[in-house]
Parts: sequence; C-alpha cells; structure tokens
Amino acid sequence: MSLLEVRNLRKSYDGHVAVDGLSFEIEAGEIFGLLGPNGAGKTTTMLVIAGLLKPDAGDILFQGKSVPPGDRQFRRHLGVVPQNLAIYPDLTARENLDFFGRLYGLRGKRLRQRIADALDLAGLAPRADDAAGTFSGGMKRRLNFAVALLHEPSLLILDEPTVGVDPQSRAHLLNCVRELGAAGTGVIYASHYMEEVQAICHRAAIIDHGRLLACGPMSELLQQVTPGVSFRVPTVPDSVVDRLEHLPNVTVAVNGQELPGMDKAIRLAWKVPPSRDELRDVTRTALDVLTDHGITVSAIETQESNLEELFLRLTGHRLRD
Repeated sequence: MSLLEVRNLRKSYDGHVAVDGLSFEIEAGEIFGLLGPNGAGKTTTMLVIAGLLKPDAGDILFQGKSVPPGDRQFRRHLGVVPQNLAIYPDLTARENLDFFGRLYGLRGKRLRQRIADALDLAGLAPRADDAAGTFSGGMKRRLNFAVALLHEPSLLILDEPTVGVDPQSRAHLLNCVRELGAAGTGVIYASHYMEEVQAICHRAAIIDHGRLLACGPMSELLQQVTPGVSFRVPTVPDSVVDRLEHLPNVTVAVNGQELPGMDKAIRLAWKVPPSRDELRDVTRTALDVLTDHGITVSAIETQESNLEELFLRLTGHRLRD
C-alpha cells in the first residue's frame, strides 16, 4: 500500500487550468521528485495535498484512505516546507521552534527534545538563541526546514527548499532529505533544479502546464534520453546536414540564432545508447564531414543523459526557458 496516492487531480483558477489530471503515488521512505518550470502546477498540487486548496476533481489517499480537504488527522502526519519563509524574524531559532512545536501539540520534555533534535539536524544548534532575522538566507531556509520536522511527520512536502541558498546550506539540506528518506519518511521534493532532483530522488514526475509528461524511477527516466555530442560552427550548409543524417543510429538537430558572428550548434543524438567505440567513431566521422566542407569547429561538447535533456525532448524547450 502506498503512503500517498494522488488520483486524477484537477484544479483551475479563473478559467486557467493549473493542474490537469495529475496522478502519482509515493511509498514510505521514498524521495519523490516533482520537476517542472515555474508555473507548471507544482505548488498548486502541493497545496491541494496539504488541504489548503480544494481540488475541482480528483482524490488524495493517505495510507489507502481518502483524505477530505483540511482533514486534521492527516495533517498530524504531514510536514510542509513552503517556498516562502514561514518563520518569525524577531524570535530566536529556539523560540520559533517552541512556538510552532506548541501549535503541533508538543509540550514539556517531548517539545524540548524535539527542538534540540531539529536544531541539530538543521545545523543551527550554535545559533539557537540568535534572532532568526540575523541569519543568512541559507540559515533561514534551514530553520524553515526544521520547523516542519518537529512533529516527526511521515510525509514531508518540500516546495523549492533551496531557492536562493548558498552552496553549503544547499548541501546540508540535501543531506538532511537523504537522511529522512533513509529513516522511512516519504518526501515530495518539488523543484525546477533538475540536478538536485536527479541527485537525491528515487523516482520523479515531470510536469508542464499542469500535465504529467513522464513518471518513473530515475534510472528509467534517464534511459529515455541518449547521450549526444554538439559541434560549435559558424555556418551549417544543408549539404552538411544531409551527410550527417546518413550516419547510423543518429538524429541531427541544428540550434542557434541567425545573427552575424554567432556560432550555431550541430547536435548529434543517438537513437539508442551507443557503445563507447560507436560514439568515438561517429564523432570522428562527423568531424571529418565538417572539415571536408571547410567548416571550422570552435568547440565540441558532449551531453550526458540527464533530466534537462529529457524535459527538452518532451516539451521542446528547456526547463528554465
């Protein structure tokens, strides 16, 4: 039985469809990535799951049982880290945690222990009695994260948790997420940073304009994208493209603006993953074709299989376009 199941979720605002028939499920201990550009429907989906928005259609199931919007019993199992900071800058880190812990119903020794644990996990124990307003952006994010963990939720929702943070805080937060998953917490990790999703998530869903484009284990998603190689050149005659298109197991794409002095990119993508020898041989042949036509290659770039390339293939545009 899944920890959480989202079934055919739909939500519109003033005639604009924000979520369009979204379905996915999450297991306990699984870090599930929700990947898409800003405006794709990630935040709306999470607000519906958290019971803060009522869906137009669809169902949310927790441990096999349907969850009505605003269900208090479900909220006891849920932790939410919003994209916008939800902490009080005039309170210390400890006071923030004490305040929110009491809202969760924690008291006495149990509350004090959970505050200490959350401060340690977030790496904020040395600054526990400093006002949150004096913290760096990354430290505020970590405090925001710690608040959501006080009541030990079995399901944690993270909405763009690393936006605007320094590399050290980003690494710390990602390690915390890994530890929570290993301890059995189910995590929904929503982000437009595909490298983070690829690094920490077991499975992921790619969405755009509220629709599910792909969903599955990370290894299976990456298998949908084959590696490629690009040649930076000043011009691309049709005769060159014709010759390159006759190379085995290869598709050819030309990218670049029609501006004086701007290089174009000829990208070769393999229809099926090539062997190392095939990749080397075809790259050499393509370079020979360009040289035969008197075309100077300013750079050769290789592209590994990644979620950015998958998103490009599914939508025709890059994630941050």
